Amino acid sequence: MGSKHVAVLMGGISSERPVSLSSGNACAQALEGEGYRVTRVDVGRDVAQVLAELKPDVAFNALHGPFGEDGSIQGVLEYLEIPYTHSGVLASALAMDKAQAKIVAAAAGVPVAAGREMSRFDIGQEHPIKPPYVVKPVREGSSFGVVIVQEGRSHPPQVLTSSEWRYGDRVMVERYVAGREMTCGVMDGKALGVTEVVPLTGAFYDYDSKYAAGGSKHVLPAEISPKIYQKIQDLAVKAHQAVGCRGVSRSDFRYDDRFSEDGEVIWLEINTQPGMTPTSLVPEMAAHAGLSFGDLVRWMVEDASCLR
Repeated sequence: MGSKHVAVLMGGISSERPVSLSSGNACAQALEGEGYRVTRVDVGRDVAQVLAELKPDVAFNALHGPFGEDGSIQGVLEYLEIPYTHSGVLASALAMDKAQAKIVAAAAGVPVAAGREMSRFDIGQEHPIKPPYVVKPVREGSSFGVVIVQEGRSHPPQVLTSSEWRYGDRVMVERYVAGREMTCGVMDGKALGVTEVVPLTGAFYDYDSKYAAGGSKHVLPAEISPKIYQKIQDLAVKAHQAVGCRGVSRSDFRYDDRFSEDGEVIWLEINTQPGMTPTSLVPEMAAHAGLSFGDLVRWMVEDASCLR
């Protein structure tokens, strides 16, 4: 086991590059601690040539966002016949397209928020749906570009049609779901614990809440009824299976318990490349289940394969 040569893919060319560097360096250090021979690869457009020359036994995918999480790098690794971690080409591409993933999850019985996909240029001066609602890019992560339109606002956010917008032309417009932010990891097809994420720096779990020091508080296990806890775990597994994920994934939910304990649980999205520093959500969930960070990354390397 320890003699395996693992290339940790990190950095990349997406807007989530800084997050990926944090994940990649943490995973590389942990894998070295587990006895693997590790090469850190800061991924650029020459990645196929770099990996063809490097010839690692396994590629540990610590990339986030477009080109690393959307099936692109997975296709390169399939072509080079290098076993890799996380989900394969189809599941990665599907999960990265929030609109399509939502269709698949809903068809499998996972509750989703009502809404529709649009071109940002078609939103114009009239609200596409009754406020409050959320506008989010179809193919971004880390809450980049998410806009919440509050009740009483007279017109849609002007940033959507401005030249400053850099998150793609396709957006999803969804009913705003009030409530608490819940998330649940899935590892090897089985649910990990449910964490409540409490933002401390903003109105929702945005980029600063996710990554800034003191940006959020993680409550694990979430302080909810056993019935709702189990429901979220079951839905996370159902979404993981419906999208076709492998290895580790994490599903995000909103739980609105303002009017009753049963309330409303709504699935938001699935992350096929969740953050992987020791204090990230999935490693915290694994630790709660008795797996150290080293145990987790070792399992991921040993689970690596092609044709995922």
